[in-house]
Amino acid sequence: MDAIDRALINQLQTGFPICDAPYQQLSATLGIPAEEVLSRLQALLENGTLTRFGPLYHAERIGGALTLAAVKAPLERFDEIAELINAFPEVAHNYARDHDFNIWFVLATETLEQQQHALAQIAAQTGLTVYNMPKLNEYFVNLQLSA
Repeated sequence: MDAIDRALINQLQTGFPICDAPYQQLSATLGIPAEEVLSRLQALLENGTLTRFGPLYHAERIGGALTLAAVKAPLERFDEIAELINAFPEVAHNYARDHDFNIWFVLATETLEQQQHALAQIAAQTGLTVYNMPKLNEYFVNLQLSA
């Protein structure tokens, strides 16, 4: 990752331009062509430096429900359980962890009732206890990379 990549990531951490030509605006801010902005973003996604590029929504502010959950998946069933969990459209993303609670996932639904139903369905399909860990406080970590 070079200085331009770090500047691009830093710029995106502070907000993506909401306008008719956001990549051109980033281009002007960074001093590189808009096509290079796009190609750098694609490269950062492809090489794993960025795992996703897209908006973050505050589900609760628009009436939805969001939670973090975890299961203790037996290692011999890990892939099977991860596939079962991933098949739920409410599952935004998940993480493998080196811990007793080895699969963590984020669940996003339109209502709290749908959230509870999805968690119960995941428990029923996997045969595992699903530990629901709803957000109590929100913290924003402002990552900035040094140039």
